[in-house]
This record gives sequence, C-alpha cells and structure tokens, in this order.
Amino acid sequence: MSSDLELVQSQGTDVSLTFLVTGGNAGIGKATVEGLAKIGARVIVGGRSEEKTKAVIAEISARYKNAELHFFKLDLADLKSVKNSVEGLLASGLFSSRPLDVLINNAGLAGASGLTADGFELTIGTNHLGPYYLTKLLLPEISRAKQGRIVNVASGAHLRVTKIDWDLLRESAANTAAALNRYGISKLMNVLHAKELARQLAGTSTTTYSLHPGVVASEIWREVPIIIRWPLKLFMVSNEEGAKTSLYCATDPGLSNASGRYYDNMRETACNPLAEDQDLARRLFEWSDEAISKSV
Repeated sequence: MSSDLELVQSQGTDVSLTFLVTGGNAGIGKATVEGLAKIGARVIVGGRSEEKTKAVIAEISARYKNAELHFFKLDLADLKSVKNSVEGLLASGLFSSRPLDVLINNAGLAGASGLTADGFELTIGTNHLGPYYLTKLLLPEISRAKQGRIVNVASGAHLRVTKIDWDLLRESAANTAAALNRYGISKLMNVLHAKELARQLAGTSTTTYSLHPGVVASEIWREVPIIIRWPLKLFMVSNEEGAKTSLYCATDPGLSNASGRYYDNMRETACNPLAEDQDLARRLFEWSDEAISKSV
C-alpha cells in the first residue's frame, strides 16, 4: 500500500486535504487512516468507541508525526446520534479555515440480526441509512472544497442482488443467510447512492465513487457465526490490500473528473444493472429521506 500512496503523492495529491473516515478504528478503515496518515494528511476518524478509536489514533500518530488525526464519535445505527455528532463536529471549529475535502463511508457490518435504534433492519440501517444521512449532513461542507469527494465502500456482494424488498427493511433478519442477503442489498444501496448523488451534483466540484475492496478479513464479519467466519477468512485479503481502492478513489488526481463510477482493484468495472436504474435510485432517496424525517 505504501508504494501506491507514494505514487499518488508524487502525482500531485494535496496532503493538506481533510479526510473523514468512518469505522476508522479497525479493519479496512484503520488501514485507510494509516495510509492517509503516511502522506501527512488531516484525518477525522469516526468510531463508536472513544477508547478504541483514540487508541488507534495514538498508535498511528506515533508512527506518522506529520499527520493530524482527530476523533469523531459516530454511531451509524442511531440517526439522532448521527445528527448530534455532526452538529458537534461542525461546531468544533475544525472546518473554520479548511473544508472537509473527502468523506469515506467505510464503516459497516455483515451477518448481524436485529434493529437499529430507529427500528430499521440493522444491516440496512448501519450500512446505508446512517451513511446516507451522514453524507447529507456533511454535503454543504464538502461542497466548499475545491474538489470534494464522497467515497462509498460497497462490495461485490451487491452483484448477487435481484431486487430490493422494501417490506423487509423494518424486519430483523431471521438467520445468517437472511442477514447476508440484507448485506448485499445494503451494498447495492451504497452503489445506487453514489450514482444518484453524482447525477444530482453534476456540474459541481463534488464527485462520488463506490467500490469493492475485495473480500477482506476485517471486523465487518464479526457478527457471522465463527463456524462460517473462519473458513471464509482463509480466502480473504488483508486490510491493507482492502484499503487500496478506497485510497485510490479518495486521492488519485486522475479521478478528479470521474463521478458515480464503481471500482474494483483500483479499476473502473461494471456493477449490478440494478445500480444503473435511475427510478430505483430515486425511490431509494425518497425512502431514505422519509425514514430519516420520521426518526430525527
């Protein structure tokens, strides 16, 4: 990963940019934060646990003295908490002289059952609805940037989805298979989100991206039963490998005029045809906005 970032830096990446990475205390998120710290960037690290996230910040800061890292408490499964956290961040003064240049929606989970604090299916709420609301709240700040970017860490799992069953989005998954199905749906939503935002932001200085990080041995699988999780991990790549495409979409100068596209292994690639359905994308935005308006 270091050689790729050094190449990006040599191509003209402005390391004075400000990045916000959700789920930055473990897995791909931690590797992403470390990659940005290596080039001396300012990084706001989002995480639910203040203790764990600050420990990661201290660890990375000790290795990369030129980086500037800040903790951002964030629980994507609680929409009121997202709102309060963003209000606190905006009031902190961090953006008084420098805008938020890049938002990396990285945090997520897979294989979990249950409901969010607002009564939505847990995986959909955490992987789509929370990041959707976070993005909406931060968009005015990102729009101030010379070239703002929104990066959604999706998954190749979205390719297997054949439809979105809207009736299931307030029901807890009955078993692991159902929960993994919801995971695929949530990742399709990530791609739809990036594509629809790209259409809405066309002609502005803000661009969007979605990506497959690879099947990564990260904390995202923590809710999957261990009898399934450990065999799967034998075929997974490292967190550092998984962070490469996130870093590519977030920093590569060559993508400054690209928007709404889907990437795998640092290359643009085809996504699920459902992700190209503009009517479905608009319905997703309408459903998301209505869900948020009734919850906060």
